[in-house]
Amino acid sequence: MIRSAILLAFAATTSATTLAAAPSSPLSTIAERSGFQNTGRYDEVVELCARFQKAYPKQVRCFEFGRTPEGRPMLALAVSRSGALTAEQAKKRGLPVLLAQGGIHAGEIDGKDAGFLALREALENKAAPGALDKQVLLFVPVFNVDGHERFGKWNRPNQRGPVEMGWRTTAQNLNLNRDYLKADAPEMQAMLGLVNAWDPLTYVDLHATNGAKFQHDISIQVEPVYSGDAEFRKAGLALRTNVIKDIAKEGSTPQSYYMSFVKQDDPMSGFEDGVSDPRFSTGYFQLRNRMAMLVETHSWKEYPVRVRITRNTVVSLLNQVAKYGADWQKAAYAADARAAQLGNKKVALNYRTTDKTEMVNFNGYEYTRKPSEISGGLMTRYDETKPQVWRVPLRDEVVADMEVTAPGAGYIVPAAQAAIVGEKLRQHGVVFRKLDQGVARANVETFRADKATLDATSVEGHQRLTVTGKWTAEPRAVTAGSLFVPIAQPKARLVVAMFEPQAPDSLLAWGTFNTAFERKEYMEDYVAEDVAREQMAADPKVAAEFAQRLASDPAFAKDPQARLAFFAKRHSSYDERLNLYPVLRTDTVL
Repeated sequence: MIRSAILLAFAATTSATTLAAAPSSPLSTIAERSGFQNTGRYDEVVELCARFQKAYPKQVRCFEFGRTPEGRPMLALAVSRSGALTAEQAKKRGLPVLLAQGGIHAGEIDGKDAGFLALREALENKAAPGALDKQVLLFVPVFNVDGHERFGKWNRPNQRGPVEMGWRTTAQNLNLNRDYLKADAPEMQAMLGLVNAWDPLTYVDLHATNGAKFQHDISIQVEPVYSGDAEFRKAGLALRTNVIKDIAKEGSTPQSYYMSFVKQDDPMSGFEDGVSDPRFSTGYFQLRNRMAMLVETHSWKEYPVRVRITRNTVVSLLNQVAKYGADWQKAAYAADARAAQLGNKKVALNYRTTDKTEMVNFNGYEYTRKPSEISGGLMTRYDETKPQVWRVPLRDEVVADMEVTAPGAGYIVPAAQAAIVGEKLRQHGVVFRKLDQGVARANVETFRADKATLDATSVEGHQRLTVTGKWTAEPRAVTAGSLFVPIAQPKARLVVAMFEPQAPDSLLAWGTFNTAFERKEYMEDYVAEDVAREQMAADPKVAAEFAQRLASDPAFAKDPQARLAFFAKRHSSYDERLNLYPVLRTDTVL
């Protein structure tokens, strides 16, 4: 019965074309020849990249854009009927670029096999006829190449097929889908180099989701829709709407939100839409005024079904960019111009979903939730032979949460931090310059943390830091060799996201400046006792303030170290840089 239901769903998603294998074609994949039961190893990607270029030398260019930590080539195919173009040639011709990436999580490898299928059909004009005349398709079959080669059965036990697949993380155990802004991984640094060179209008991140069992087969999320430049959101919404409409015609049942329950394993808790932080693709590219699409096929659909749905999505994207890409590109450049005017204007650091709720129908299955003798908690069991419509809450009103006013001119990175921060700025293609001369007394803003809290455990190899505090006008010396990072540039939102200390993926949040919040110099307690008495004797106001603090703050009164610190902070030996964020804001161009 389950098998019959799956085959019916499969038939619905293949209405446009069939999944017949093409064993005689040198451009077919192992997946096709196996009836989409298997997927090939990375050597197949290397071979296919070369074969596509050989078969279509005037349309396809296969090239390496990076090397993995284990020494494997990272390959991309640039495809256009305008020629086998370089990035510079594509820019000169004004062609919009669609970058489709597979295998960022290499166990979720639908995008690789679907991408090669869609590419071959587009070149043969069997799919998206004429679309490659009006754009460049930049196809990265596998982003996480080393993870792809950590090959094995059941690497994803909550996924139906292929028989063997790769691994979620890189050889360095980094999750590339948490790395867009901090860019630790060599693979991400290579990808950002590719993005900086080609400036894709649309970046497509192809996944297969985890989660519960239900009938829907794919989710399509796009930003900017809720985030970023308000005017450019119209383009993001149009892209999302049009692709969902296209693939629905092919028999899919797409949703525009990530299909993960608000409460884990509880269908009746419903769903919540939102905006991802910039560590994710959809949270990152809106900061660059470009569109990003997260494609999540449902892991419990069999592999042939998922590949076909992903193929349909890529074909839809080719058609949409061919039809609207020129207009969307103009809208993106207009957003660039507006971003360069963000000085002294409000900028959102993150977004939240409001409590506004509507009840929606969602196509699920009958299920039970009973206590488990294994876990001791409630366990959900789904019956895929019994489709059921769930009536569940959906929250999808998204608004800006924390906002800041951007500096009038930009940020200053002191010379001591210039090397590491400068390299990070170069990776993202952010404009900055090194100051040849210092300023003895610059009118700037500083941020001093009232509270700095380190995470108890590491995240992606970092000990993250959260701070509270505010920017305050304070003259400071700026030394030669410091960096000036202007707001007046197209990537102004990205600059703010990197440097505002309370932004969720700022350099500070990922621990770049942790040492600024570590106390290094101390006063011995017996010395502090003498210093306290000297200060109170010399200044009655200090004595009165101390007495008032003792009377009004019981916690302070009971804490010997806090009481001594009261006086130590007033001593000339106290480190005035402690808890001072080592990045400045300025309203004056330097």
